[in-house]
Amino acid sequence: MKRIPIILDGDPGHDDAIAWVLAKASPMLDIRVVTSCCGNQTIEKTTYNALRICTLIDLHVPTAKGRLRPLIAAPIIAPTVHGESGLDGPELPEPDFDVVDMDSVTLMAKVIRESDEPITIVPTGPLTNVAALLLAHPELKKNIKQISLMGGGVQFGNWTPAAEFNILVDPEAADVVFKSGIPIIMAGLDVTEKAMIFPEDFERIRALGNHVAEIVADWLEFFYQFHRSMGYEGAPVHDAVAVAALIKPEIMESRDLFVQIETTGDFCKGATVADFNHVLGKAPNAKVLMGIDRQAFVDLLVEAIHTYGEVAK
Repeated sequence: MKRIPIILDGDPGHDDAIAWVLAKASPMLDIRVVTSCCGNQTIEKTTYNALRICTLIDLHVPTAKGRLRPLIAAPIIAPTVHGESGLDGPELPEPDFDVVDMDSVTLMAKVIRESDEPITIVPTGPLTNVAALLLAHPELKKNIKQISLMGGGVQFGNWTPAAEFNILVDPEAADVVFKSGIPIIMAGLDVTEKAMIFPEDFERIRALGNHVAEIVADWLEFFYQFHRSMGYEGAPVHDAVAVAALIKPEIMESRDLFVQIETTGDFCKGATVADFNHVLGKAPNAKVLMGIDRQAFVDLLVEAIHTYGEVAK
């Protein structure tokens, strides 16, 4: 089986962390690079979290610190969701390696340019790094197979009524990405709110007995605290859907749609506006995921986490 070469770009974040656990476990994916972005927390905190996660799951690939802030707007962070560290909850190992001596765009460009096959980018935070890459190196678009991203929602938002957090943080970056012509798989709120992990699933994961399983179960417990306060019955693991879409696309339902990003406006800034009725007559620019087999998604996560390590003492 030929593995898919990917770049992981994110702002971890509990759901980013679980997405990376899933990606590392998959024999279908070949992780070439990890890059951090400013989103759930400041770039300093998300970079530190990225290194701790990679140390935990033994993912030792070139890792680069992302841009300090969105392309134009001031940063927005989410401590109410992910805590002051951006990854509150269980204690994680200190990083056993450091970021490379180049920025995220330079590292991504190097790996994409040198690859003997097109690279898939998997962004699970704001699209700042990816947009900066496309703006600085438009000649590399042909070397990018697709972008499987978590962001947006064509039916509703979560940070505002119209906008999902990742897109709202840097709508100008999202606009660049969606206009790039590169094939996009969009795992937005339409599908990720259905990728719900319930408390009984936390215990199923914990029962696997290995150290990563214990950590993931604790991450889910922490993540659920916020969502329970909002009336949720479980924790929607948004970012892992962008990875699952590459590993097991058959458990997803999707629609090919033309999606535009609202970059201004008092009420709809950051909205991902989809042309459901082909009013504009434009070709689709995104495969928008709309549904997921929840049980199959949980099973996929459990199978992935089962592959980690010896049974915890």
